[in-house]
Amino acid sequence: MAAITASMVAELRGKTDAPMMECKRALTEADGDMAKAEELLRVKLGSKAGKAAARITAEGVVAAYMDGPIGAMIEVNCETDFVTKNDSFLAIANAAASLIAKHAPADVAALGSLEYSQDGFGPTLEDVRKGLIGKIGENMTFRRFKRFASGTKLASYLHGTRIGVVVEFDGDEVAAKDVAMHVAAMKPVALTSADVPADLVERERSVAAAKAAEDATVATAAGKPVQSAEIVAKRIDGGVQKYLKEVSLFNQPFVKNDKQTVEQMLKAASTSVKGFTLYVVGEGIEKKVDDFAAEVAAQVAAAKGAA
Repeated sequence: MAAITASMVAELRGKTDAPMMECKRALTEADGDMAKAEELLRVKLGSKAGKAAARITAEGVVAAYMDGPIGAMIEVNCETDFVTKNDSFLAIANAAASLIAKHAPADVAALGSLEYSQDGFGPTLEDVRKGLIGKIGENMTFRRFKRFASGTKLASYLHGTRIGVVVEFDGDEVAAKDVAMHVAAMKPVALTSADVPADLVERERSVAAAKAAEDATVATAAGKPVQSAEIVAKRIDGGVQKYLKEVSLFNQPFVKNDKQTVEQMLKAASTSVKGFTLYVVGEGIEKKVDDFAAEVAAQVAAAKGAA
């Protein structure tokens, strides 16, 4: 039996990021053979992917890849902000964006089947993802992506790694990049008021109607006259129109010059925006909030029960 030294354990840990004791067990099982121990760890670490799959991945990064009129943007999620700074995690995110642009996969499953190797894992992107789950110790998922190939010019803007924007345009590139930055800051939901999704319009109309009803109740209780149905309807419509201007890109005041709208800025720059895509990491994902005190209490109760 070969002697397992601390330096051997440290070397294997450096290669795999596995816990110290797992490295020692693997080396012992492999009788000191470093390559065999690394392979044993990969098998063990890979098994962690199934356990990690149920954990919520509300953190992550947005990555983009542009090559002329072809481009892609993807959101890759993980469990903690710490992992978003991991070089291997960033590498697979950027690689995924490049693969989407070059191969046009139909969905996340098709993306995962594309050929890719990294950190000793492969031969597909999905194999690398599973391998990194074991190596890093956190679940990670390819949440959503979009490929751009409509023939228009593309401008992208990444605000750190948490917000990504791609703008499809014709005209001046500087103006288009300014629009991408504006979208990241102001988060419009559509190009124009007419493009705002109907469910959002109805939601805003319901809010305005509820506010009008509340005002009427307050007025009645105070013995004041209640506004006519016609006036109330106009108030509701006015509230909806105000909302539409606030969330449509062309109607928003331009962030670099609030004296003009985005539409006016684009007209002055002889530039037209055909569409935009905005990704914000974790948007719409319900984050898990752990109650540490409750967890401790549960563990104490369990310990008492076992005594």
